[in-house]
Amino acid sequence: MTIAIDVHNATKSYGDKRVLRGIDFSVEAGTVTVILGPSGSGKSTLLRAINHLEKLDEGYVSLNGELIGVRVKGNRLKELREKEILRQRAKIGFVFQNFNLFPHLTILENVSEAPISQGVRPKEARDHASSLLARVGLSDKEDAYPRQLSGGQQQRVAIARALALEPEVILFDEPTSALDPELVGEVLTVIRTLAGSGKTLIVVTHEIGFAREVADRVVFMDDGVIVEEGPPAEVLSNPRHTRTQDFLSKVLA
Repeated sequence: MTIAIDVHNATKSYGDKRVLRGIDFSVEAGTVTVILGPSGSGKSTLLRAINHLEKLDEGYVSLNGELIGVRVKGNRLKELREKEILRQRAKIGFVFQNFNLFPHLTILENVSEAPISQGVRPKEARDHASSLLARVGLSDKEDAYPRQLSGGQQQRVAIARALALEPEVILFDEPTSALDPELVGEVLTVIRTLAGSGKTLIVVTHEIGFAREVADRVVFMDDGVIVEEGPPAEVLSNPRHTRTQDFLSKVLA
């Protein structure tokens, strides 16, 4: 068993509100982990902490044994320089809830921008971006701008962009929650394809059917802690904890 992501004692507060309460969490390489939980349970904060978009108050995150965003100095953790953090983030793709595409760039430019900024030759980056857009079914939209696409198409572009730096792990923060119901399926289809390719994925979502079908492990969070975790058949079909049972009954209803 190879651990790709290891989260140790992740603790985070905003003022008096404690959002993460000492979470320990690990993800095996090549697996799909789905994180469920009510709004405000800490799911998105945990996801953002994994690639250091959120700085933990206590604890740490590592990717394949390398600390993310910090280094050990004496007996303390010291923040890395931004350039080094950006280098590490290139290994951890992130797909946001609201797409976060650059409105002034074409779709092809959106996908090729990060590799070019990392020193990849422009033609090579554009060719790779073109192949990624084909992979998500958007070959015919390379010259379009985000405003000209549906929400589902924009999210597929965001997934292609997350793949552009060939990350070791991809994080999805409720990738379908901003979409109209009829557009959800096209995005989940792309994620299913990625799951079948052996990528390490961590997906925050309320799509229970997707979790049941694709996840290797389901994690249920509430009030900043992991309440329950295990195979989908256990957590989704026979949850042990009352909080998990209550949440699933409301979502499935």
